Amino acid sequence: MGNLLGNWRLKEPSTVEECDSTWGSDSESDQPAAEEDSGISDSVSPVENEWAAGNNGDSPPKLTDSPEFLPKMKRSFYAARDLYKYRHCYPNYKKSRQPSEYRNLRFYLNKIPLVPDGIYIEEILTRWRGDYDKLEHNHTYIQWLFPLREQGLNFYAHELTQDEIKEFQSTREAKRRFLAAYSLMLDFYGIKLLDKSGNVARSSNWQERFHHLNESQHNYLRITRILKSLGELGYEAFKAPLVRLFLEESLHHNTLPNMQHSILEYFVYTIRQPAARRRLLRYARQHYRPAHAFLWGPPPKRSKPRSGDVGASVGAGSSGIRAPAPTPEPQRREEMNFIPSSACSGTLVSFHDAATWLERSPNGYTPLGSNMDGLEGALIMMLGRNDYSEVVPL
Repeated sequence: MGNLLGNWRLKEPSTVEECDSTWGSDSESDQPAAEEDSGISDSVSPVENEWAAGNNGDSPPKLTDSPEFLPKMKRSFYAARDLYKYRHCYPNYKKSRQPSEYRNLRFYLNKIPLVPDGIYIEEILTRWRGDYDKLEHNHTYIQWLFPLREQGLNFYAHELTQDEIKEFQSTREAKRRFLAAYSLMLDFYGIKLLDKSGNVARSSNWQERFHHLNESQHNYLRITRILKSLGELGYEAFKAPLVRLFLEESLHHNTLPNMQHSILEYFVYTIRQPAARRRLLRYARQHYRPAHAFLWGPPPKRSKPRSGDVGASVGAGSSGIRAPAPTPEPQRREEMNFIPSSACSGTLVSFHDAATWLERSPNGYTPLGSNMDGLEGALIMMLGRNDYSEVVPL
């Protein structure tokens, strides 16, 4: 029986719908009736409105100009799968045979420096705060400040293990410094931590920092890592307040418009509780424009095929992807019960971190610097060229 369970592998999802259980919970009844649509407006389209308002006998708009005939956007399966694995404790990854050296914990106890820069955590916390140029252009510290159970692009950093996570969460000094590191990065982004519950607000220099954050999109990769690390080290409750602030700034105040896609495709889905994700997505759907392009709402109700229909088609879900029906949530939970505890740790390359290699800003900036370009070929070999073809740019 032990060998049988040891070789058990959870069937991995093969569609975006199977990766996303946000709207599959029985608690969906808490959604107001007025919001039970898929996020697509049934009213007159914006194109039709513009034509009706300014029509002076001109010809009507071409059919290809209406939302129904525009190319459909779709969610990234590779992003959805990456975050599914994170939320489900990295199923199917074997525990490393190498003994854990607790290097992340020892770094936070100020006993070892980060590699390769040789800098101790206390120096970062005391000297780097407010040094925005250093925080922007140094790309080796983020994997040490916010460790994960997956390998980032600094291969000198060590991934977390389950035993190390438990030890970290019971070490007051490490937790104190971790929150100080979180506050340091929030300040870099123009945000301040208000209390021990994770509530956040704009800082005094938010305008300058938001302007930078809106243009420096490689920081969105860092934010995804920070959110994941919060959940790993016992601060899951800190995620929703930060994501909510980003949604408000991006969709309502329009101070971070370039961040919209990253928030909805990545940040929201680092949150493990489906109910918390639903609350955020309902808010986003109220403010997202154009409404018909919102991809993250509940899938539309599928109509039952009529008798006599052969191969009756099923409408595309909110992601715009025609795919088989997702695995029922009760069945998924039952399958998850068979995951051995040893399957919750291992070494893998984060899709979201790997996407850094493909991302180039308008001025040709390479985030990790030319001295690490040699890793690109290795990452492509590990992930497969097809993975990159589906990357949705941040």
